[in-house]
Formats: sequence, C-alpha cells, structure tokens
Amino acid sequence: MKGIIGKKVGMTQIFDESGNVIPVTVIEAGPCYVTQVRSAERDGYAAVQLGFGETKPQRLTQGQLGHLRRNNLPALRYLREFRVRNGELDVAEGQQIKADVFIVGERVDVIGKSKGRGFAGTIKRHHFNRQPKTHGSSDRVRAPGSIGAGSTPGRVIKGMRMGGHMGDERVTIQNLEVIVVDPERNLIAVRGSVPGANGGIVMIKPARARRR
Repeated sequence: MKGIIGKKVGMTQIFDESGNVIPVTVIEAGPCYVTQVRSAERDGYAAVQLGFGETKPQRLTQGQLGHLRRNNLPALRYLREFRVRNGELDVAEGQQIKADVFIVGERVDVIGKSKGRGFAGTIKRHHFNRQPKTHGSSDRVRAPGSIGAGSTPGRVIKGMRMGGHMGDERVTIQNLEVIVVDPERNLIAVRGSVPGANGGIVMIKPARARRR
C-alpha cells in the first residue's frame, strides 16, 4: 500500500544540477499510523485507514479514542482511507508510514480542499468577459447578462453558469512529480501547486493516469 497524509507547508523553489528553477510545494508528510485495515470479506471493500497529526486526547471523542487504543496508538486528529486492491493489503494495524514510502521521480496525485472564495460572480467563478462600459451600461459591467433560452423552452436550463458558492471543495491535482523526499524531517516536495491553503490537510497517492 502506498499513500500518506500530510500538511501543506507552502511553496518555494529549488535548483537542479543544470541550474534550472523548479517551483515546488513542500508537504509535511507523516508520520502516519495504520489505524485500521479493511478487507473485502469483512467490510465489502479493501482499504487502509491512516491516522495523522498527534493531538491532545481531550480533543477527540471517546469513540475515536477507543478506536485508536485498539492498537495502542496516540490521539490522532485526522483519519483518511486509501482504497486498495486485496493483494495490496501488505500493512498491519499499528504500523508507521513515513515519507520514504515515495521516491524521487515518482508521479503522484495530491488531494486537498481548495480555498473557499465565498459567493463569487460569473467573472471570477466562470471567467466570463465583462460587458461594455459605455452606451448606458454603466451599472451592468460585471453582470452576467441574459440567461433566458427564448420562448422555447421558456425556462432557465439546468446547469447554467451563474454566480454562486466558489471553492471549499475536494480537488485532485494529478501527475505531480516528486522532487525531494526527506524522511528525517518528514518532508516531501512535489513540482507544481497543491490545492488548499498553507496548513491544509492533503492526501498523497500514486498517480492513476500517467501523462503521455
């Protein structure tokens, strides 16, 4: 099983041997603990549940603490599941997972929660163009314009792009290259950006679709 939970530290840049600048996102990956192993025979699907982020026991419910105490684990704030095939259940409950589960050059998918933007208009949310600033449209510059579909069907079609809630949703960035792995400091640096704000919780998995 390959996968780990981490916390986004922020972006920086490093230089390769040729002097090229590589923009990277640094992630504090692990250490994680295997809190539960689910099998298809018992649970209907195969998965590994990992725990990350030690915290005070007072911040967890008694049910959460009891779940962790089964394997003599510390109080862990974040629990996430990683779906696997039955043949990939090669870990045991209570085992520790560190950043060296990935290697430099490997391709990964990073899952996080994007920044919340609140209620956003169509220009910010859907990249609409603004309307003319002249000919009597001084107060219609950033308005979306007509949304009707004519006499037929005489209604607004479902899925019309309009203003509304933006961000604060699960986002997956695929095919990021692992540039740095530092198991001593529990750090992984990947090329490119990662969803969410600094300090946000992310999941790192092996890439599902390789870029051609």
